[in-house]
Amino acid sequence: MNPLCFVLMPFGKKKDKNGKEIDFDAIYQHLILPAIEEAKMEAVRADEEMVGGFIHKPMFERLLLCDYAIADLTTANTNVFYELGVRHTAKPFSTLSLFAKDCLLPFDVSSLRSYPYSLDAKRQLDQVEQDRAYIVKWLNQARNPVKDSPLFQLFDEMKPHVIDVGKSDAFRERVEHSLAVTKKLRKFRETKDLKALVAFENEQNLEGLESGVLVEMFTVYRALEAWGNMVALVKKMPPYLQQSLRIREQLAFALNRAGEDIEAEEIFLELLKEYGENSETLGLLGRIYKDRWKKETNPLLKKSWLKKSIDTYVQGFKADPRDAYPGVNAITLMLTLEEEDPRLKELLPVVLFATKQRLENANPDYWDYATLMELEIASHHKEEALKALTSALPLVTEDWMKKTTFDTVVMLRDKWLDRGEDVFWLDEILEGLR
Repeated sequence: MNPLCFVLMPFGKKKDKNGKEIDFDAIYQHLILPAIEEAKMEAVRADEEMVGGFIHKPMFERLLLCDYAIADLTTANTNVFYELGVRHTAKPFSTLSLFAKDCLLPFDVSSLRSYPYSLDAKRQLDQVEQDRAYIVKWLNQARNPVKDSPLFQLFDEMKPHVIDVGKSDAFRERVEHSLAVTKKLRKFRETKDLKALVAFENEQNLEGLESGVLVEMFTVYRALEAWGNMVALVKKMPPYLQQSLRIREQLAFALNRAGEDIEAEEIFLELLKEYGENSETLGLLGRIYKDRWKKETNPLLKKSWLKKSIDTYVQGFKADPRDAYPGVNAITLMLTLEEEDPRLKELLPVVLFATKQRLENANPDYWDYATLMELEIASHHKEEALKALTSALPLVTEDWMKKTTFDTVVMLRDKWLDRGEDVFWLDEILEGLR
């Protein structure tokens, strides 16, 4: 097996101090991972996103036992800084730090020899070949190590702890197994073979799987809309993983989709008490009330659930006006009301602005364009809506995503049709989503 290179960096899209989004997954896929592979090394990445940053045994093993490490200091992520501190305490050499060129480093790490990679004005990678070549060169030079840990540079008497060869070998075997299992899970995502995935899970010793692998299995079940399997898998996860914010949010999401909306609501309300208001939790909670509104047959209760859903979505958008998801859901529901909600005229341009900012400053995903499409539909802009749909469709990663958008458009079409409005132009959009 090639030498292991542990990558310490944020996951997903994170905002810098100016509120601009940086797509760290894109940086990993297009810059860091190819450089590690070109240097004939094996990349090992942390599983911070779903685990919620909890520092657990597999994380420490990676920090202590991987031959090489790359730390991305962009946005001064606290988890990355903590992990880098552990690495510098344990390893005198073979740790490279990077940061986006326009990102100011905190004073504590500004003295480190760090490489600034380039981002263009839209926060996408620029001159990637030059930056990748530098990382490859550094990794090759690191095979003849020079001290890069500030602690070991300052204190000559410090000696690295000698780790038992047996532990190191066992760690390598676990990493190799985790990589192999993850590769199979991603294949199941591509083939959408739920039966094979369930059989594969039953063959595994789940207690022996690392957190990142369990999270990967969890998200593959979500991609296959296997809500019951998602719920069952959480119960098999270690306690620290079960209690992480993202896993609990996604568990509640799955419970609601599986028809267990009361339990899902309880989880979201607990999360709001523990972590305070945030757009993600409130947006998912708004979906519960939206589903109840759709199912309710009692006119008074139906009206009540609709109001509660709208208010929850508005609350979610106010918690973070940069997140358009709860805002657009509030708007589409307001459009179904018999009497116009006075907040609609104020909310629509603000959510539209937030959506366009995301499209300008981030690496857009399906939801960004789907949101823009729904907002253009709300404004009865057919051509603009079709243009947004054309951009959204190639970015679909999971079937349920299109289904969610399809249901929203049907909801608006049926409501406007009842009012005698011309809605036949929406049929072309629905056909594209079908």
